[in-house]
Amino acid sequence: MSDTEPGRLGWLVVAMLFTFMLLNFASKVVLGLAAVPIMREMHLTHEQFGTLSASFFYLFSLSCLVVGFMVNRIRTTLVIGAMSFLWSICQLLAIGNIGYGFLLFTRVALGAGEGPAFPVGLHAVYKWFPSNRRTLPAAIISQGSSVGVVLALPLLNILVVNLSWHWAFGVIGLLTLVWTAAWLLMGREGPLEDRQAEGAQGLQRVPYRRLLRNPTLLAAWLCGFGGYWGVALLVSWFTPYIVEGLGFSQRDAGFMSTAPWATSIFIAIFCSMISERLVKRGVSRRLALGVFGGGMVAVGGAALIVAPFIDAPLLAFVLIVLGLSLPSVIYAMQPAIAAELVPVSQRGAILAIGTAIWSTSGMIAPVVMGKLIDIGHASAQGYEQGFVVAGVIALVAGTVGALFINPEKAAAQLKNHMNDNVKRGRSAVIPSTSGGRNA
Repeated sequence: MSDTEPGRLGWLVVAMLFTFMLLNFASKVVLGLAAVPIMREMHLTHEQFGTLSASFFYLFSLSCLVVGFMVNRIRTTLVIGAMSFLWSICQLLAIGNIGYGFLLFTRVALGAGEGPAFPVGLHAVYKWFPSNRRTLPAAIISQGSSVGVVLALPLLNILVVNLSWHWAFGVIGLLTLVWTAAWLLMGREGPLEDRQAEGAQGLQRVPYRRLLRNPTLLAAWLCGFGGYWGVALLVSWFTPYIVEGLGFSQRDAGFMSTAPWATSIFIAIFCSMISERLVKRGVSRRLALGVFGGGMVAVGGAALIVAPFIDAPLLAFVLIVLGLSLPSVIYAMQPAIAAELVPVSQRGAILAIGTAIWSTSGMIAPVVMGKLIDIGHASAQGYEQGFVVAGVIALVAGTVGALFINPEKAAAQLKNHMNDNVKRGRSAVIPSTSGGRNA
């Protein structure tokens, strides 16, 4: 196998990481899927359930940062195996008759294990594919989350309806344990090293303080924050909205809950194809990534704001689905934006930092929504007010992204700054000496 040809083993890793993300999001959404039965069994208010949902993110960002720096030096195969093993244990513990406090503890631990999943998965697959062949495998892995939810929700809902929510948690835990064993047997580290795939205009290392103050990265992360607010609501409150707000049964809600996830699959792939074609035709990355990606987040926010004022219930539901789905485009574009600026040796850390920043909205959104639902007495109006808040945040974040994400300008300024430092005798561009460890 050549240095630029991943071969069957590389695509096997992609397939396994696709399944990895599938299980990742199935573990996230099972709590929201079973929200109404859990609240009834434990006699919880909506605010208490919102706190339970938010607890998943208490250590999510911190673990994302810690592991993001670790994978620059530790084999990603071992890190991924350890994470998935922790997921399985956290889910399996819920099979028994557990209380609110213990369930909250398992969600905090699960969040710590799942926080680094997406950036570490991308980092692992980037070791198999050169920079000009990463779009497709990265898109496949990123869509594992949405596909996982579409497949898992109806099946898990059968367990919730016919057995109990405890069994839904347990089945996810068992499947994740089986995947962990398969990964430890078949997962392999990719062969590409720093010298084969330098990033950031040929720079091998850039001070983190420069990267963390970069307007393009900051705007992209703000877009992610705005979009992830909606993701957090999807994970925790969309199924209860269908049951309590719209009056459907738990059985029907299992299928209806897949609508935003299924929609986001097509939107993300379609919009990514448009963005890639724009770049190939010579359109600037500012327009193809910044304006387009940020614009989709803003349009999604606008749809959520408008939905409650629509008299037709079906149309309002469609607008909410679109409002929660359109911002997903930014997560397919963020790695491409970062790749314009970030050296390979720092890629895992920067992807993790970005994920840690925008995922903090997951600690806030479920609690805010729960309070609004309690105020609205679990009516459709209480849920819709929560969606409006999400819409305002997405609209503002997307607008900022469309205005300030400019990869080409940021990369040129960064390179000029580093070259000026070298000319002044400060060796800011540090040659890599760690070889494959930082790949």
